[in-house]
Parts: sequence; structure tokens; C-alpha cells
Amino acid sequence: MLDTQQHGSDGERELQRRLGTRERAERFYDEQVLDMLNGAMIDFVRRMDMAFIATADRHGECDASFRAGKPGFLHIIDERTIAYPEYRGNGVMASLGNLLENPHVGILLIDFSRDLIGLHINGPARIVEDDSLRGQVPGLPPAERGRAATHWVVVAIEEAYIHCRKHIPHLVSAPREARQWGTDGTRAKGGDYFGASAQAYAEEQATIASVGATRAEADDVSARIPSFATEAGAFMAAVAGRRQ
Repeated sequence: MLDTQQHGSDGERELQRRLGTRERAERFYDEQVLDMLNGAMIDFVRRMDMAFIATADRHGECDASFRAGKPGFLHIIDERTIAYPEYRGNGVMASLGNLLENPHVGILLIDFSRDLIGLHINGPARIVEDDSLRGQVPGLPPAERGRAATHWVVVAIEEAYIHCRKHIPHLVSAPREARQWGTDGTRAKGGDYFGASAQAYAEEQATIASVGATRAEADDVSARIPSFATEAGAFMAAVAGRRQ
């Protein structure tokens, strides 16, 4: 088990003190938190086909992401080290970008269908190119169509602990269309499901229309200026005539 004096953030400790949960927390640290994967955890990781990934940049701005693959896509290098692949995505590189600034990652694995239990894995992480890691680590999953890793995130395990089952829903696997790994097809990727692209387009068109209306008003004013000047000139000529 971990030395509890080394475990937990300052914020954790402060809230435990304020809310009176220190004794419960210490018991959890002592009984459940490891600094490595034990045999049961290794077996659990090897049968998982998805993971939730948490990272943050150097300012503490967070990002939560999702990774999936065939069981075993999270590769156990040894009891203190795991690696997961980075496949071709949308090109944003949010998680990897955070890791460049703040090389720490939190991984949550959940078994929704059989045991209804979760596993947290936290630790420092580094980004390694696929060719480089394959030269160092035997047995990495082979590349497949649409699932060829460009890089791997290698995690040195500092914490591994249970996520309790009481709030985990029981999900049943159902048949689905074959996943089109690595595709750029709009429909296969979910299209504009939340309408963000349509909203951006509508806002752009509204801006264009507003600018057009403003320009039209300006053109109208410009067109009327010579008329105002002519009327003013005629008025001044009439005034001068009367004076004579």
C-alpha cells in the first residue's frame, strides 16, 4: 500500500479536515490504493475495450477524452507501466497537447457489463512514437486498418485503486454496424450531431447580412450627400438674391 503521508493533494487533505472524513479517507488509502497493478488489476485492464482519459494543461485547464479499441489495446508493459495508443483523430491533439505541458494523466476504466466495477490509474506520462516503442517493448498490438498507432502514451503508475460499483449502470452489449476506424466520413464520425457547425454557419450568415445592411445604409447616406449639398447651395443663392 501507499504511504498515506505521501498520498492525496493538499485540497483533498484540507476538505477531509473540514468535512470530518479524514479517518475514512486514510482507511481507503491504506486498504485500496496501490502504487502498482496487482494480478487482478492486470487481468481487468487486459479485458477492457475503452477508457476515459483526463489531462490538464500547465494552467490547470482540464480535458476529458475517450479511447477505445479491442480488449488489450491498453498494453501492460509491466506491473508499474502501461501504454495506450493514439490513433488518427480529428487533428486537435487536445490530450497530447496537455501532456506536452503537464505530463500527468488520469485513466478511468469501467466494466459496465459484467462486474460493474471501475479502476483508476494515475501517474506521469510521456509521448513515444510508435516505431520507437515497438523497438523497446515486445508484444504491442499489431497495426490494423484504421487502427495504426502514430504515438503511444506511456504511463508510470503512481496510483491504482478501485472505483466503487454502487453508481455504475449495468449496460448490455448490443449488435451495431461495423466501426469505421480511422475514417474521415462525416456520417461515420457522427456528423453535426449537436448542431455546432450549423449554428456557426447561421451566425456567420447573420454577421454577413448585418455588415451588408450597414454598408447599404452607408451607401444610401453617401448617395444623398450630393443632394444635400445642391439644396444647400440653392438655399444660399436664394438668400444672396434677396439681400440684393
